[in-house]
Amino acid sequence: MSDVMMDGFVGTHAPARAVVYNDNVVKKFTIATIFWAVVAFLVGVVLALELCWPELNLGFSFTNFGRLRPVHTSGAIFAFGGSALFATSFYIVQRTCRTRLFGGEAMANFIFWGYQFFIVMAALSYVMGYSQGQEYAEPEWHLDLFLTVIWVSYAVVYIGTVLKREEPHIYVSNWFYMAFILTIAVLHLVNNVAMPVSVFSAKSYSAYSGVQNALIQWWYGHNAVGFFLTAAFLGMMYYFIPKQAGRPVYSYRLSVVHFWSLVFMYIWAGPHHLHYTSLPDWAQTLGMVFSIVLWMPSWGGMINGLMTLSGAWDKLRTDPALRFTVTSVGFYGMSTFEGPVMSIRSVNSLSHYTDWTIGHVHSGALGWVAFVSFGALYYLVPNLWKRSGMYSTKLISWHYWVATMGIVLYITSLWVAGIMQGLMWRAYDQFGFLQYSFSESVNAVHPYYVIRMLGGLLFLTGALIMVYNMVMTVYSSTTERREV
Repeated sequence: MSDVMMDGFVGTHAPARAVVYNDNVVKKFTIATIFWAVVAFLVGVVLALELCWPELNLGFSFTNFGRLRPVHTSGAIFAFGGSALFATSFYIVQRTCRTRLFGGEAMANFIFWGYQFFIVMAALSYVMGYSQGQEYAEPEWHLDLFLTVIWVSYAVVYIGTVLKREEPHIYVSNWFYMAFILTIAVLHLVNNVAMPVSVFSAKSYSAYSGVQNALIQWWYGHNAVGFFLTAAFLGMMYYFIPKQAGRPVYSYRLSVVHFWSLVFMYIWAGPHHLHYTSLPDWAQTLGMVFSIVLWMPSWGGMINGLMTLSGAWDKLRTDPALRFTVTSVGFYGMSTFEGPVMSIRSVNSLSHYTDWTIGHVHSGALGWVAFVSFGALYYLVPNLWKRSGMYSTKLISWHYWVATMGIVLYITSLWVAGIMQGLMWRAYDQFGFLQYSFSESVNAVHPYYVIRMLGGLLFLTGALIMVYNMVMTVYSSTTERREV
């Protein structure tokens, strides 16, 4: 199916001329995505082990939970997820606009090496104990400024490519990617306003304090979820499901409604993280209302993605890569149902500060973000390296089932653990005293932490199966090389 005809419209433009796309940077970001996936999942398993058996910390400051946690979260979101978004956005924008990347090879290489340098330096900053110490841990301020330069360069290349397009129509994936790029730029600049102690010091003081700092943090945090981990990956979904299924988007009109309603509503939802705090009640209620209303555009996008398979459902039996992408849409629907439920004040009083929240986050991160990325990688690698297909379809199936079992163990164990924690923390005896001490709640959830660790280990195992399959696809003589 033609890239420029994915919307199902009958185009009026002239036949597409041959364009030699800049796929070198896409290849580099694809390799980085695979590498950082393994690193992020491995650190996650180490942290899960430390929660089960704290003595595994071994007494080293740079391996303690507080320092490794931001390495894991930033590694999963910004290293793995970010590299996947760079790879897919640069691949998609060229093909849907029928033009090479704006800025040439040098600009693309600067973005790739600059972003990888930032990731490595941020990880070193965390393990050495340098960060701004906020809920979404940020590296020290020098790195914030460097990331700003990289991100502005990314925006220039992406938007410049759209502006010089040969295709008159802007495909919907590009709208999602542009919203992600521009909104994350604003979030990064506002959240990281700080006063450094000196040019030669990593220490800085935030421009905000008290409840204002909390509100900015969760405006940033929830919209990082909304635009980095949702809108951008929806752009990925709207390209790869039609390509893998060989079908046009079910409803292009619905995809446009989905886009505008999502980007307008998401920006207001952050205050639902601050129920029962000193944030004014009207602001808490505003966040809750917009979170509940988000059900509609979120599920509209899910339905649009799933209905794109109309007439092509049989491909799920033979194409496990498509299975990843479609399953990810199911997890997207589940996560965007659970999130609004947890934003309701009475439910939040039970779920907040518990492992239910962690289970919810990982159902989205593993089931939605990672699975749609895996589906995209299984499409990209044979196409970028001009192979006839993946080395082993059976290994893709193994990866799918092992990773799915890992997710199920992970999120169900934390659902049980989180609800148990919430109920134990609010239980009172007949004299009005707390019925359980905090240490008793920690002991009660230990078996579920072990199950969570096993789930994470299965997910890591699936990623290692993927790595082997990818390497063999590129280097094995059994996968035929296609001519360009």
